[in-house]
Amino acid sequence: MRGNSAPILATVAFIVFVDMLGIGLILPVMPRLIGEIADTGLDHAAEIGGLLTFAYAGMQFLFAPIIGGLSDRFGRRPVLLTTLFLLAIDYAIMALAPTLIWLVMGRIVSGIMGASWAAANSCVADCVPAERRGAAFGLLGGAGAAGFVLGPAIGGMAGEWGTRIPFVIAACLALAGTLAGLALLKETLPLNRRRAFTIARANPLGSMVQMAKTPFVAQCLIVAFFMQLAAQAQMSIWAFWGELQFGWTPTISGLTVSLYGVMIGIAQAVLTGKSIARFGASATARYSLLFGVPSYILLALATSTPIVLAAILVGMLTGMTFPAMQSLMTSRVSEDAQGELQGAIASVVSLTSIIGPVLMTQIFGHFADQQGLYFPGAPYLLSIILLTIAIVVLWRTLGRDQSAALAAIE
Repeated sequence: MRGNSAPILATVAFIVFVDMLGIGLILPVMPRLIGEIADTGLDHAAEIGGLLTFAYAGMQFLFAPIIGGLSDRFGRRPVLLTTLFLLAIDYAIMALAPTLIWLVMGRIVSGIMGASWAAANSCVADCVPAERRGAAFGLLGGAGAAGFVLGPAIGGMAGEWGTRIPFVIAACLALAGTLAGLALLKETLPLNRRRAFTIARANPLGSMVQMAKTPFVAQCLIVAFFMQLAAQAQMSIWAFWGELQFGWTPTISGLTVSLYGVMIGIAQAVLTGKSIARFGASATARYSLLFGVPSYILLALATSTPIVLAAILVGMLTGMTFPAMQSLMTSRVSEDAQGELQGAIASVVSLTSIIGPVLMTQIFGHFADQQGLYFPGAPYLLSIILLTIAIVVLWRTLGRDQSAALAAIE
């Protein structure tokens, strides 16, 4: 690592952990809080919750390039700490929300401020050498996964004391992360590597146009889109599918989600660095993505919970793909556009969060009723198709890149 980058990376990982912990905290109580504020039943509350999720993902899609562009202009530290502080204020407002419109506005602001993921990952590109970035990105991913796993468990227990208590805790955590950043986080982007901020580039379309100028990066973004869209099957239907197919209780559903998060966290934080050091980022990305296919096959055809657990253990290895690809992409983008790159990646991921839940739940609903073919695992078959597209594009992209590198040497 460059200079004193280890303390910086540890601080950024802590901030990411706190950020994701806060997001996870409010998930268990959100349906109940919506019901209380809107004075409605669980069915209507679920519909409202879907709209809030759409608003959250939509704001991340729109504002991730802006956050990334601002961090390229003003530096990572002020952007990261400002968004985290405003997120603390936002959680506090939602804790006190008297009407539904306040809650809607709160989720919109959360989506905007949650786009700080771009600035956090840009810190890695700034201060970690290219050959070690995959391990560093994996560490951040593992920190985020750990926060997201712990968040719902803590939020569920805190929610027993009141539906607004988890929001208060989330606000305090975000504020604590801000204070820790003020004390410990040093700026990673020097003045001579900053660029002017222009709204023409700092938007989803503009950032994609810029990334398209580097075909390797553009193709990796296509891989990320199909890979993340495939993963939306797990995120969107998991609890419904588990209850229908295996009779899961909410506790079992929550435990399986936590297990999945823990396994992905281990793969990203522990295995990614070791794999890249031994096999290289290209091989790690290629082969780890392949494990997603048997994992989705097991889920699609699962007849018992042990088979689901086997699918989780096999699929955890795909957690190495994304940080390995991030490492490869950062080496193809100029030093003054790392925030723009991370904003583009965040927009792609957010776009799948907009499309995926609607697509996967509709397929699940069609094949989970008593009319026509009954096959609740159908969304996972679509995931296999989507992941296969991602695999083909990734292998072709990395194959051409390797051939070009060999030709340059000769």
